[in-house]
Amino acid sequence: MARWCYRHRLVVLVLWVGALFGLGVTASSAGTNYAEVFSLPDTDSKRAYDLMRKAFPERAGDTDTVVWKTDEGTVRDAAVRSRMEDALAEIGRMEGVGAVAGPYDERGAAQISEDGRIAYAQVTFAEQADAVPKALVQDVVDTARAAAGDGLQVELGGQAVTRVQEPPTGTAELVGILAAAVVLFLAFGSVFAMLLPIVVAVFGVAGGMFGTQLISHVTDVPELASLLATLIGLGVGIDYALFIVTRHRKGILSGKDPEEAAVAALNTSGRAVLFAGGTVCIALAGMLVTNLRFLDGVVIGTSLTVVLGVLAAITLLPALLGVLGHRVLSRRQRRRLAASETKGEQVSGLAARWSATVQRRPRAVAAVAVVLMAALAVPLLSLRLGTVDQGNDDASTTTRKAYDLLAEGFGPGFNGPLQVVVDGEAPTGLIRAVEDTEGVAQVAAAPPANGVSVIQVVPTTSPQDVETDRLIDTLREDVIPAAGVQAHVGGVTAVSKDFASVTGDRLPLFVGTIIGLGFLLLLLAFRSLVVPLTAAVMNLLAAAASFGVLVMVFQWGVGLDVLGLGTEGPIASFLPIIMLSLLFGLSMDYQVFLVSRMHEEWVHTRDNARAVRVGLAETSRVINSAALIMVCVFLAFVLSGDYGAAMAGVGLAAAVALDAFVLRTALVPAVMHLLGRANWWLPAGLEKRLPHLAVEPKEEDDGGSPAPAPEEKAVDGTASVVHGFVRTPEGEPVRGAAVTLLTPGGRQLDRVASLADGAYVVAVPSPGTYLLAVSASPHGARAAHVTVGEGPLVHDVELTPGGVDAVS
Repeated sequence: MARWCYRHRLVVLVLWVGALFGLGVTASSAGTNYAEVFSLPDTDSKRAYDLMRKAFPERAGDTDTVVWKTDEGTVRDAAVRSRMEDALAEIGRMEGVGAVAGPYDERGAAQISEDGRIAYAQVTFAEQADAVPKALVQDVVDTARAAAGDGLQVELGGQAVTRVQEPPTGTAELVGILAAAVVLFLAFGSVFAMLLPIVVAVFGVAGGMFGTQLISHVTDVPELASLLATLIGLGVGIDYALFIVTRHRKGILSGKDPEEAAVAALNTSGRAVLFAGGTVCIALAGMLVTNLRFLDGVVIGTSLTVVLGVLAAITLLPALLGVLGHRVLSRRQRRRLAASETKGEQVSGLAARWSATVQRRPRAVAAVAVVLMAALAVPLLSLRLGTVDQGNDDASTTTRKAYDLLAEGFGPGFNGPLQVVVDGEAPTGLIRAVEDTEGVAQVAAAPPANGVSVIQVVPTTSPQDVETDRLIDTLREDVIPAAGVQAHVGGVTAVSKDFASVTGDRLPLFVGTIIGLGFLLLLLAFRSLVVPLTAAVMNLLAAAASFGVLVMVFQWGVGLDVLGLGTEGPIASFLPIIMLSLLFGLSMDYQVFLVSRMHEEWVHTRDNARAVRVGLAETSRVINSAALIMVCVFLAFVLSGDYGAAMAGVGLAAAVALDAFVLRTALVPAVMHLLGRANWWLPAGLEKRLPHLAVEPKEEDDGGSPAPAPEEKAVDGTASVVHGFVRTPEGEPVRGAAVTLLTPGGRQLDRVASLADGAYVVAVPSPGTYLLAVSASPHGARAAHVTVGEGPLVHDVELTPGGVDAVS
């Protein structure tokens, strides 16, 4: 498939552009039909909601609020009243505004605070918030705020108003892409190579967004799904293309022509991308076991975007590689390649030195990593899930000011009233009991409508206060049962509390499901029980530490001012399940790319220390680059203007950074060094029964690990290898050293060049004594006899200009 896409690149490009254009035109014509459905089956708030719909059929339009406050006198003064009545009348005449309910008539008397200084009006649009034209909402905002001045403050709140104070659509995505471009250019040193992952990711994300927009017409998809799909799509799309482009460049630098390098890259890293994309989709699908229908649309949108990102990486990318040819390399690399001065892309000295450090001091590295992760996880103990509303907006926004004015004039609980809903007429005893309940500021009982009575309850505390949660429990468990009536407590705050409770109850099943599925996939891929078990533990560590960071930032308020994210509050109820799905999927990506290289080395040498050392040295740079790109993309969503998306962005950025820079680069390899050969243990009976799944099949020759010598393949069960490192007396790796294995009589058996980290492997046909010669200019030369038994022999070589010792 890769070869076909490479050779028919123009056809592939036309098909992708045509498909994207067609999807875009269709989606633009159809528009969006996002639905914010937070329905929770078998909960008290859901039963209250059903009765409310029976009493008051759902209105079509979104209702926003205009709030004003006067510094002197009252809002009833003629000057204030005339200005606000004129503004509200003008708003009411706007096309698209259904109704305006102000405070200056008998029905609106309750819309003026007790001290007379604050009042509000409700503006009902003809459409739901996401369907109201932004131009109309801006006109409403401008008209209302034009009445301000001379001691009169006017602010607006509501979902429609939130949309016009958000940054322009695409700001977060653009910032994330620009940050990713900088990282890619530093990693590749080539503008064309930098553009490839970005173009591939943009195609995948755009297709996913258009597809999600169309799907919203046939099923309930929340608007949050589009944001999260963009968030995860940009991250994985750029990362997957990065892994493939890195392998492709490595192939060209090792001497392959661009077509063969592209085929080899897709047949190796491309397979790993398919596997990694599958694990992300499985982790996302794990949300379905919670039976929270609100999440179905999130699963659809994010999974579709990931699938299209993978398809773009394995079809569009090879076509683009065909267009670029050798231009995927930097000018310096092309000049060196033309002069035959390079054979493979170097592993950085830092990566090789760090890998050697982890091998020498695995206990110390593991201890530091565990202490760091545990310290960051401590705040998790104070995690509180709850309502995220406009009270968390930045203090400079009009929605936050409106929220604060309403709380000042009518009490903190006014922004999150509760409804006690009774099927039938509400008994007087119930109304009095609710009034007498501690924590209730105000009670208003409406006459029965369609056989349903509603008691409006305003708490004394804000929707985010833990005391409000206790009031809901008191009403449900004590007050209502004592009144001997069948009633239910509803409202946005009650729904959020029930959502948090349901999430907590179903979280163990969800976590168990996705960890279990991930365990089985890694078991099949790496033929080991310990590797997937280690991955599961690391995923839990990453989740605990990242949620600890979330609590510190959003619940404790550490750094919120720096990020410009408003005030602290509880963690959004929906976030744990969504974030854990994305985190486990992304963590599995890095585990696959890291361990697949280690597994390849283990299969060849049966030396765990070398497998872990080489795997870390050769993959840490690309994993860290990929993680840095994801961190940039996720943090950019702080600029999205959506508090929930910003919270998810910060949480995922922390999770990816800790996972890549602490767990995969330090703790995982340290633990694997400590476990030794046990890493690759699998019971013989299970080995026979498990199907074989090759994540990244071995290349014939990619300039990486040397291929086994022909003699090795010809010997029945007795072939082995000699391997180790070539270093200077200062411990620096020697790259390109000629390592030759000879018989005692001088016949050459195998010859290889050491890698960038100094590593080498030569094939031995059978046990016995051989001569190993090593030379590298200007480091000198050395020869030593080595005796090889039934297994691999580790033999490190130290080269000095004047005669060197061979250290076994």
